[in-house]
Amino acid sequence: MAADDDDHQIGYQALPRGVPVHASDGTLVGKVDRVLDNKREHIFDGIVIDTGRGESFVDAPEVARITLRRVTLTIDAAEAAELPPPTRPQRTGRSRRRWFGRS
Repeated sequence: MAADDDDHQIGYQALPRGVPVHASDGTLVGKVDRVLDNKREHIFDGIVIDTGRGESFVDAPEVARITLRRVTLTIDAAEAAELPPPTRPQRTGRSRRRWFGRS
């Protein structure tokens, strides 16, 4: 266990932007950009990290531990390098233009 892992765990809602994100092998893979959740059901979806080369999405099951000073993943650095970029939420339903007869 790394020294930073001795810090107390926190809930995902309290995770601030900029916290370092480390792979399971200890390699720094990025910093927290934002937390994604289902606000209605209070379910942690994952985090978006800034890797220095762009943004990557870390799915909730790949997050092992969250503290104020460090996020530790369940995957190693090689797997973290293959993480996908975040996707935009899909719009559902009709657009306002279609409701009012304009396409």
